[in-house]
Amino acid sequence: MAARRLVKVVDETHEISRRRGNGKLRREIWVDAEGKVVRFNLAYINPEIHRGDNGRVLGYDSQHGVWHRHCLGEVSPIEASSFEEIEARFESEVQAYLRSERP
Repeated sequence: MAARRLVKVVDETHEISRRRGNGKLRREIWVDAEGKVVRFNLAYINPEIHRGDNGRVLGYDSQHGVWHRHCLGEVSPIEASSFEEIEARFESEVQAYLRSERP
């Protein structure tokens, strides 16, 4: 059986201005041959809020084949029906952080 080949289709880092909350957003997304998202890393990084976990305040990823959430150093598994659902949840939680409404 041949190993499945993944293609990294998104590799972005966006700086967040100090006025908007500081830090950066990191997005990495890999797809399989059919274009389905099979691996991802979404992170809000701000070492002024959290120094552990390489400054990751909030994040979702699929490392080791398990979908999970990072929040201020705590890691917990998550249930979701799709990557799009996770991405929407991440975006909502980041916006809450930037408005200082901690999720």
